[in-house]
Formats: sequence, C-alpha cells, structure tokens
Amino acid sequence: MASWEEKQQMITRNLQETLGTDKLTSILKENRDLKIYWGTATTGKPHVAYFVPMSKIADFLRAGCEVTILFADLHAYLDNMKAPWSLLELRTQYYEAAIKAMLRSIDVPIEKLKFVKGTDYQLSKEYTLDVYKLTSVVTQHDAKKAGAEVVKQVEYPLLSGLLYPGLQALDEEYLKVDAQFGGVDQRKIFTFSEKYLPQLGYEKRIHFMNPMVPGLAGGKMSSSEEDSKIDLLDSAANVKKKLKKAFCEPGNIADNGLLSFAKHVLFPLFKENEGFTVSRKPENGGDVTYNTYQELETSFAEEKLHPGDFKISVEGYINRLLEPIRKEFTSPELIALTEKAYPPPAKVNKNAPKQENPAEDGPHRLDIRIGKIVDVAMHPDADTLYVEKIDLGEGEPRTVVSGLAKFVPLEEMKDRNVAVLCNLKPAKMRGVESKGMVLCTSNEDHTVVEPLVIPDGCKPGDRIFVEGNQGTPDDQLNPKKKVWEKLQADLKTNSNGEATWKGCFLLTPSEEKITSKLSNCSIK
Repeated sequence: MASWEEKQQMITRNLQETLGTDKLTSILKENRDLKIYWGTATTGKPHVAYFVPMSKIADFLRAGCEVTILFADLHAYLDNMKAPWSLLELRTQYYEAAIKAMLRSIDVPIEKLKFVKGTDYQLSKEYTLDVYKLTSVVTQHDAKKAGAEVVKQVEYPLLSGLLYPGLQALDEEYLKVDAQFGGVDQRKIFTFSEKYLPQLGYEKRIHFMNPMVPGLAGGKMSSSEEDSKIDLLDSAANVKKKLKKAFCEPGNIADNGLLSFAKHVLFPLFKENEGFTVSRKPENGGDVTYNTYQELETSFAEEKLHPGDFKISVEGYINRLLEPIRKEFTSPELIALTEKAYPPPAKVNKNAPKQENPAEDGPHRLDIRIGKIVDVAMHPDADTLYVEKIDLGEGEPRTVVSGLAKFVPLEEMKDRNVAVLCNLKPAKMRGVESKGMVLCTSNEDHTVVEPLVIPDGCKPGDRIFVEGNQGTPDDQLNPKKKVWEKLQADLKTNSNGEATWKGCFLLTPSEEKITSKLSNCSIK
C-alpha cells in the first residue's frame, strides 16, 4: 500500500499549481481517500487535449482518490449559450459517451468513477436558494473577474455569465468533495470559490490546476478552431494532415503542442519500462527510445531529434489512443447521436422555401443589407461621429450615425458600399436620430476599425444572410430581449478575414463572401 507521501506525489505530479497543500497533506495523513471532482461544460466536441485531464484522473485513481466527473450542461448554456437549450441533453449524452470511451482507451476502470449531470441537482430548491445567497454577497466586479478566463467575453455580457463562477463554486459543496481539478485558466474561479464559500458557511476546498496545453498551431487548443486541435473521431489520414501543419520548429520547446502532449499525456500513461520510441532510418541516427520526458525535451532542444521524426512518432501514439474510440463510435446509436448533437451547417439552397419556424435566436432575425453612402458629414456636436445618408434601396436614404471619424477619412466614406444592420430600434446619438448601424471590425484594443468589405457588383438593398440560416428578419429587434447582443457575440472574421457567424459565412444574394481587412476580429 502506498504511503501518504507517495500518494501526494502521484496526485500533484505535472500539475502547474495546487492551492491548499496543507489540507491535502492532512487528509492523506488521516489515511482517508481524497474526494475530487472535474467538470466539463458540454459545448464543442471533446478533442485530444481532453486526454490531458483524463491522464491526470488516472493518476488520482492510482492514488486511491474518489473521482466524480461532472457534465456541466447548465454551465454550457449559461456561458453565452455555447450550447443551445435544444441540444443540451444530446450534447451531454455525447460527452458522456466520448469521455467514457477516452478513459477506456487509456485503461482507466470507469467503474471507479462517479458520473453526474449538473441539472440533476443544480435545479433543486436548496441549490437555487444558495445561488440567491451568493448573489447577495458577491460583487459584480468579482463575478466578472472570476469568469474572465473561462466565460466568453463580449461587449454586452449577459447576466448568465456572471452567475457561472458562483455555480461552479457551489458545485464543490453539492458534490461533497475535498478538491476540484481543472486547468490553470480556472484559477480565478477557484480563488473566487475560496473567498465566497466560507461566507455561506461552507468549507474552503483544495484546488488542483493543470497547465494549458498549446494547440497544434501554438496557443490554446480550442474546439472552435479547427486547425488547432485533433478531434477524437478524426481519421488517421486527418491526424496526419493536421500534424503536418502543426507548429514544431527545430529546437523550439516553447508553445510546442506536441511536446506538451507527450509530457502530460503519453509519459504518464506509459507502463513500467515503456518509453517514447522514435523510429528512424540508420543514416538518420536509427531508432531511439526516451525513458523520461526530460530526455525527449533535451534531445529536441539540442536538435538531435528532427521535428519530422518526432511528428511521425506522435502520430502513431495519437492513433493508438484514438483507434478504440473510433471503433466505439461506429455503432449506429453513436453515429446518430453525433449527428443530432452536432448537426452540420445546412447547405444553402436559394430555391428552398423559407422555414416557418426557424431557430428562435438565429441570425436570420438580423436585417443586414448592403447600402451605399451617398452623403457624409461630421456630426455637428461630436468630433468622433459621422452623419451618413445611406441608400438602402428604400426610395429615400436613411440617416445613420457612425463612430468612424477617428478611423476612416471622410473622403473614403463617400460613395462607399457598406453592410448596415437595418432593424435596430432608432436611437438618438448626440441629438441626431440614427436608423441603422454600419457593421465594422475592430482589433482587440479598438485602435483600428474597418467597415466590412462588400464584393463588387452588389446593389443597395441586397440582403446579406448567414450561410445555412435562411428566414425572415424581425421588423425591429426588441432591445429588451438583447437579440442583437446575443447574436453579435458569434459574429467575427476568421483567419482569412472572411465574415462569419459560428463558422458560417456571411453571403450576398449571389453567394459571394463578405470580408474585412482585419482577421480574427469581432464584428459590431
């Protein structure tokens, strides 16, 4: 039987940080099994980076811990509706099937784990009352700060995003655990929990934090960035294709997603006397096996290991992990579940009849039209605003006020084609009523702002629509229901500067793409 020191070493190895080490030591010295939970919001499809927490969960189980996995379905909805309510149950089922398949692929006995769905207890009277109690002691500043690294940040945040950290804190109490495990991006939520749970009379918990594993292109591996991650169901050919594009500069060990994957997934899973083997031709040094991660990193840093050989080896190990999962997901039930939980974007069909009951908050509700600026002048009372007359194919030009005076010269605005959101409620801006909004992209610190670029050949009044989202726009968006704010959160340009909503292109009636000079920026 392992000593408490051995258990503690197993529990904390490869973690970036632990909060509450003294309490951890005390529990282990009592010879009591530590109770830990790890939660995952059921949003985008799990990808290979999920093997990082799975590998750590295997460590917890080896150390005799009791582990609960929380499928945080309600959190997924609260985080700016990353999972629509209609898909919540299906995505939770998908996550459960995928996570269990991952654990089986690394020989973790799932009968030792407890699986819980958030809505099983988060809608109870007691939990709801505690949420209200939290809102009476938590400041708006602390709630926003706690979720800054995790909750999707938008210009007009929904109240749901402010509730998110409090719910995650309460989960620790309602799951009756000693500790919570997550990525280091959760640190602010963990410290929020340590501050506020005691104010409700609950115990402060231990917090374990994994480092964030870089994506294949460097930076965080993300479900929403296709080239940054490998899906659990990617074919061997797709794995090869994505790894070929992966950032792996000779000798560079910083932001190297492949090295991080080897450190945090492969080496902890290797059995005794097993190492990381690289197969090479004799003229390239022959086969070599690294028995520790440090040996592998040193060899790569000293450029004794070529990125090409390293990638081929990582590819083999990833496919070994994914093959059992691929096989499980060939069952008719799981194929059907995957299609229902993550339906592909509908193909555009101009001749198809309009949907009678399209999705309640779909982008079809936005009346975005192409307009031509026929006249423009400085606002008489504001040196940052232009007053534009825009032809939108309505007979008479509309008056639109735009905050572009500091970003686009006056002469570049005249006769310019722009994308205009036409069904906002008219609003006075410094005494001039504006009946629309010119859609623009801006960089993160708002020092560069550019109107969307309209393809040649378009005419005033042409409607811009989102690929696969046909429908009739609202006559006027209800400002109280925040329809624009909710939909705007997913309007952005991709790495090619193409305007998208949730990855679907913004198109003209002739299906040409709307673009911008700025890439990877929000549209508003």
